[in-house]
Amino acid sequence: MGKLTDKIKGNVNETIGKAKQKSDNPETRDEGAGQEVKGKAQQLKGKIKGALGDDI
Repeated sequence: MGKLTDKIKGNVNETIGKAKQKSDNPETRDEGAGQEVKGKAQQLKGKIKGALGDDI
């Protein structure tokens, strides 16, 4: 995957995770927190790929 793909997937996961955290269900809130972290990691991966020119 390229840097743009990683960044887009990261943004989507982060947004969905934030929305899930507003749920009344504690399990859904926990899932949302994890998904938000996953999204941030994907965005970081995209930034790293951009800095290294997709060589990783």
